[in-house]
Amino acid sequence: MKNILIAILLTGFGMVHAQNLKAYQFYDKKGKEVKTEKLVKELAEYDVVFFGENHNSSINHWLQLKLTEGLHEKKNGQIILGAEMFERDNQSQLDQYISGKFDAKTLKDSARLWNNYVTDYKPLVDFAKAKKLNFIATNIPRRYASQTAKEGLESLNKLSDKEKTYLAQLPIKVTLDTPGYQEMKAMMGDHAEGTKVMNFISAQAVKDATMAESILKNVKAGKTFIHYNGNYHSKEFGGIYWYIKQKNPNLKMAVISVFESEDPELKVPAKDYIPTDFNLIIPADMTKTF
Repeated sequence: MKNILIAILLTGFGMVHAQNLKAYQFYDKKGKEVKTEKLVKELAEYDVVFFGENHNSSINHWLQLKLTEGLHEKKNGQIILGAEMFERDNQSQLDQYISGKFDAKTLKDSARLWNNYVTDYKPLVDFAKAKKLNFIATNIPRRYASQTAKEGLESLNKLSDKEKTYLAQLPIKVTLDTPGYQEMKAMMGDHAEGTKVMNFISAQAVKDATMAESILKNVKAGKTFIHYNGNYHSKEFGGIYWYIKQKNPNLKMAVISVFESEDPELKVPAKDYIPTDFNLIIPADMTKTF
């Protein structure tokens, strides 16, 4: 009887404890909790919204879809979508899928889709298809980023005029003053050669600059452009955000950054936390999609 009572008490404790778990929490830049309804209302006032992600986070992708749905409703459909996960030379294939000319298999066979496309990005693309929204393939084809990492930024000058349409207009400015790039340099370590380090950083820069240019070419007054990208491409207001600011400092832009936490209450991390406009805290052990 005593053992049964203990088991019941432990089960009850487990249920109470489980009810207190959080799947996510948004904060503003001052560390104040923000409910999703208020977040959608505030984001609707921006020209461009960067939704940073950890590529394998299930809750991150679910929230991207839900906030996009919320913004679509709040703005009466006046939104544009764009993503790092689609490269400029696949824009035609993406357009044809959204317009209904391609089925899912044809898109898969003709475009370079990420391995986690079906679980993580197809819901966003299908939402754009259902609502007849523009979805912009913003990124540079990966072969040119790889070329930059191996041969340097100057090697891009040898590309044909057609190939150059798939990347930001040359010359592309690369500076370690860009937030995040010093961190990349530190990751390479002191033993790495200077040229190798700058080629590595330049490969990141051509992605950021190309995505920035893609957004600038497609942003429209009165509409909110929502861009989905790896957290590193916009954290600390660097990357894509920085390149857009160089070209058009008047655009009103918001960055949603993502951080993982071991704290079940998902409070703002005490260290390694540099907030942007809005900050998504998720459990470190949240289910991963790969």
